[in-house]
Amino acid sequence: MNAVRLWVSEEVRSCVESQDPGGLIRIGRTGCGWRLEDLGVRIGCSAATVSRLERSGRKADFDLIMSAAKAVEIPTHVLAASLGLTSFPPTRVVPDGPRCAEEDDPMRRRTLLAAVGLAAPTTLLAGVSDALASIPDPTGSPVPLDSRLAAARGLFDAGQNSKLLRVLPGLLADANHAAVPAHEEIALARLSTAYSLASRVLTKVGTYGDSRLAADRATLYAEWSGSPLAAAAAARELSIVLRHQDQPTAAERHILDAVAKVEQTGLHTDAQRSAYAQMLCTTSYTAARAGQRDQALAMIREAAQAARDLPAVAPEGRLFPITPAAIDLYAVGVHWALGDAGAALEAGRGLREGQFTTAERKGRMHTDLGRAWWQWGKAEQTAAELLSAARVSPGEVRDRPAIRKIVTDLRSHHPRVTGVRELVAAVGSAA
Repeated sequence: MNAVRLWVSEEVRSCVESQDPGGLIRIGRTGCGWRLEDLGVRIGCSAATVSRLERSGRKADFDLIMSAAKAVEIPTHVLAASLGLTSFPPTRVVPDGPRCAEEDDPMRRRTLLAAVGLAAPTTLLAGVSDALASIPDPTGSPVPLDSRLAAARGLFDAGQNSKLLRVLPGLLADANHAAVPAHEEIALARLSTAYSLASRVLTKVGTYGDSRLAADRATLYAEWSGSPLAAAAAARELSIVLRHQDQPTAAERHILDAVAKVEQTGLHTDAQRSAYAQMLCTTSYTAARAGQRDQALAMIREAAQAARDLPAVAPEGRLFPITPAAIDLYAVGVHWALGDAGAALEAGRGLREGQFTTAERKGRMHTDLGRAWWQWGKAEQTAAELLSAARVSPGEVRDRPAIRKIVTDLRSHHPRVTGVRELVAAVGSAA
């Protein structure tokens, strides 16, 4: 059957309406004349796994769905509609994302959010969760979306995580309603970027399930837009949340694919070189967390090389505002993840707050150095760095579960160390 006719057939429409991407994969596979094992060879799994994938609908693993959909060449807008992200044809956003019925229950989500003891207000997290489950109605805001997205990035950069969580539902709603009906590349790239930002802040506050959903959507809309930079941003956030979900192999696969795609741009502009350097940094950290020392160190060196001619201060609005100092900060994290506190502190020896333009990055510098001091068993230096972080960007200490844990341990084991009492108060303060 002609490929164009295949994807507008009644059988395809039925699969889309029943939100059955597995059925679409089966249609694509048989349209190619492939057996189950033929597709399995192409996506690296068994025929039995392909069979389960085709029967599982939206409950199948997202990565496997994406790999199989790419192999059988399902059009992106058809796949998106089968996942509940758009209608088919794409004229409006349907109010059901790729979640199971149990996850869609608002009371269940609120109960789970409350149970994990997150620092961000539960009502704000629930609002974002609801917006991911069912796209809200447009807000009617007269402010251009680009301006609102820039302002949202500014909230993240300022460490204002609660304020960002508050505005995200409306931003996601308006970006969806503006992008999907028009199917314009720029609007879809903007929508992908909005979901990437949502994933970024949700990961920071430790809400990994919703972060994964946001990153998955960012990935899909980036692919639909055709923007390599939007795709890189989405892949970075997906890689990070997969790492937090203890899926290092999948995390590495996504980020290496993003590195390759950015490299294919030719790296002719600073924006492309910045994206490339950022992807290498993320790859290095991912490898370090997986214990792959040689690869981690090779990647961070390559990132430093790629960033050597970038300006010390990134232009305002750049999607990947990486700088040589930011590479050094990543090196601190890489050595810490490899368990080498001394090398981490040596890598950060020349770092200063003035090298970073945002409160979030200034705070991150102090928390990363604080983690290295804590790894070395130096409670006083740890407290000093975390206190500096709390003063410049309270959210970096208050909202990040791993840093809150260090503060808790300081309180339990080193309560008389200078600054610990003030740290405990900062962590317990309201957003």
